[in-house]
Amino acid sequence: MDRLKIAIIFGGCSEEHPISVKSAQEVAKNLDLEKYEPFYIGITKNGVWKLCHCPDANWEKGSCRPVMLSPDRSVHGLLVPEQGQYKTIPLDMVFPVLHGKLGEDGAMQGLLELSGIPYAGCDVQSSALCMDKSLTYIVAGKAGIATPNFRIVTAKETIDADGLTYPVFVKPARSGSSFGVSKVCRKEELLSAVEIARQYDSKVLIEEAVAGSEVGCAILGNDPDLMAGEVDQISLSHGFFRIHQENEPEKGSENSTFIVPADISAEARLLVQETAKAVYRALGCRGLARVDMFLKEDGKVILNEVNTLPGMTSYSRYPRMVAAAGLTFAEVIDRIVALTLNGKNTSVEGDKTTPVPSLKPESEPSCQKGPRCSLGFWVSAPF
Repeated sequence: MDRLKIAIIFGGCSEEHPISVKSAQEVAKNLDLEKYEPFYIGITKNGVWKLCHCPDANWEKGSCRPVMLSPDRSVHGLLVPEQGQYKTIPLDMVFPVLHGKLGEDGAMQGLLELSGIPYAGCDVQSSALCMDKSLTYIVAGKAGIATPNFRIVTAKETIDADGLTYPVFVKPARSGSSFGVSKVCRKEELLSAVEIARQYDSKVLIEEAVAGSEVGCAILGNDPDLMAGEVDQISLSHGFFRIHQENEPEKGSENSTFIVPADISAEARLLVQETAKAVYRALGCRGLARVDMFLKEDGKVILNEVNTLPGMTSYSRYPRMVAAAGLTFAEVIDRIVALTLNGKNTSVEGDKTTPVPSLKPESEPSCQKGPRCSLGFWVSAPF
């Protein structure tokens, strides 16, 4: 049997470069080499593409070769310079294990669309929507999903600190892993928080602080066949969740603990899962995503954000959620490949695919009606 040729792209130019490398390492550890022939493409922080043997911590110092992904559909693969010419490496699919800007915001997906090569994960439109938190909230809100109240602050706009109800969170609109995020408890802290966020994006969100438990749900599949992983819960001792900015996250977080399955009622668990599916559908996601939410004491679920290429590291939430639902990471990779190549939630066995039933029966989500939105102004009412 011929193995499927899969390019695994990692690294990238965003602040999440180190996380992407760690995610790719876990993919490499769990990839079935009897089924797949991997080609590891590392992108340096400066945007240089290199074909390497494996995504280890020192991959850039190894025996790498320059490589590029051809946008010419007749090539359908990679171009590797060799003695003044280009060697072509045909590909069956691409797995972009990239996080943040130029990785999960639609940019890489656009290049892959031009190439004509099937690729794992969300398409251009849904990647761009989910990367921009304000657009995520607007689309989800129109679908009847509850979101936080928020305001957009543009690059040169000034904001009246007296007009807010504190605490609030200040975030880059298009960034991930809590980079540039600040919790502001007093008006005197607001302007400096906005400037910190602007280091990562010219578009900034000021968002109400939602009182509730942080919960998340892994989704795997293409609509209508969606599998919801086990719900997790983040227990915080102080501050807010920011594990990817800690020095040694593999040894545990400085201020947070993961609870999988979440310590919530069966009714709340089902509502979180069905809300995650509703968000996934509303934003046009495919393949996989992690939907982060807040569960309030009154039982309401509020959307936080959507990660279209969630972390796959040894300490990441997505692998833990699907593992708690009964899937090994190797099985998750198999399903992602099958979803990419034939659009169905299946397992890969040789040259055959076997349908895999959803862990939970499909039902209409009972989501709360969310706020209606207007760009540039407070959504719902000022807070």
